[in-house]
Amino acid sequence: MRIGQFSGDDEESAWCGVRTENGDVVDLPTAGEAAGVDIGPSTVDLLDDWEWRRKAELAVEYATETGVGLRDADDLQRHAPVSTPQKVVCVGLNYRDHAEEGDNPIPDEPVLFSKFPTSVAGPEDTVSWDPNLTEKVDYEAELVAVIGEEARRVDPEDAMDHVAGFTVGNDVSARDLQHGDGQWVRGKSLDSFAPTGPELVTTDEVPDPHDLEIWAEINGERLQESSTDNLIFGIDDLVSFCSQAFTLNPGDLLFTGTPPGVGVYREPPVLLEDGDSVTIGVEGVGELTNEFAFDSDD
Repeated sequence: MRIGQFSGDDEESAWCGVRTENGDVVDLPTAGEAAGVDIGPSTVDLLDDWEWRRKAELAVEYATETGVGLRDADDLQRHAPVSTPQKVVCVGLNYRDHAEEGDNPIPDEPVLFSKFPTSVAGPEDTVSWDPNLTEKVDYEAELVAVIGEEARRVDPEDAMDHVAGFTVGNDVSARDLQHGDGQWVRGKSLDSFAPTGPELVTTDEVPDPHDLEIWAEINGERLQESSTDNLIFGIDDLVSFCSQAFTLNPGDLLFTGTPPGVGVYREPPVLLEDGDSVTIGVEGVGELTNEFAFDSDD
């Protein structure tokens, strides 16, 4: 399944839905109610529910057969597939050649940092910032794992059972704040600096998350290109490692690291400006495009 969050022009709140093969979107709460299945409005509500996969599949089957809750994707606005995670956990230096391009030592265990949940944005949102606050905004292509079942002190061999699926992420970074502060949270957590999407692709549709092409294009020019088989620590190791220290909850986002080619380490550096467009792609998961702009004065 490809699960996203959507809204129509006359709807104030987004709802979780499944995009079908023909491009329609199943409104899961509406179709579920008609089928006698209670599905909450958001993706976090869905993932936090018992047997959420079976309930979603039943809602999709009912909508496909009856038309109830079936919506035209062209009439809908897309939002972040998970807009209200409790935690956004990120892994730094998880591609060997990315660590080397910044003259950083290869880590012996995952390097964790976080982005505040208020940094989450969607596939049709503009990433914006105050140019008086930061002058060095950078892109980072990432595969993002979405937690589907609470994980606390799980072993690596059981870790994937706690993952609902994957989405595409851009770990947007204010490099002058990140490097100047001595720790990374502020430079990583500006509002809108964690765009994700377009959808959450469930694990059954991603046979091997450790063998996916990943790339970033800035204004149409490809500047990052690698494969997730170059990850130093795999998804299973990362979920297990995090869960030893803190509980991972349904809907939590785990940014798994970026490959080489980020802007700050290029010669000359390629930093984002007002009017730039960035597309992040992950094979089989999707493409995430966002426009970048300075905050307006009004």
